[in-house]
Amino acid sequence: MKSKRRIFFCAGTVVLLIAIAAVMMVIGRGHTLYFENTTLEYGGTTYEAPYKVVVEVNGERAASLYAKERGMATWIGQNFQMMVDITQEKGGEELRYLVNLNLPYDMDGIVVNIPAVMAGLPQEAWCSEFVQAIVEEDVEDIDLGDDLGGDGLGEDLGM
Repeated sequence: MKSKRRIFFCAGTVVLLIAIAAVMMVIGRGHTLYFENTTLEYGGTTYEAPYKVVVEVNGERAASLYAKERGMATWIGQNFQMMVDITQEKGGEELRYLVNLNLPYDMDGIVVNIPAVMAGLPQEAWCSEFVQAIVEEDVEDIDLGDDLGGDGLGEDLGM
């Protein structure tokens, strides 16, 4: 009797942990979103960047972007929602939009192109993975032989 009860509780614990893991995988995935206001060419059509874009996430201003600028926000979950205020040209009227996006599961750093989203283009057009550029620095050759004098074998140190 105790053996069956023990197996039942162990199996129930495993099922409960798997269910919690599945729920957390769907709702608990964190993303870093990079909003860019850059001109995009897709399918032979050019989508121009507006003069100014203001992005609000969770009621807070996440980014205020002029053309060729990028901003950032974090989001937990797959269904992303933002308010976008767009001014097409300097001194023009500001229009407000509510935007809902489904974020990909397999990306942490997601670059969202605002002109592509506002044009209603598919995910492949507005979404790309953020890849950090590696900056290589020039390393100067150091000649230790000149600093120690002679052939660099330590003549001045009494050797």
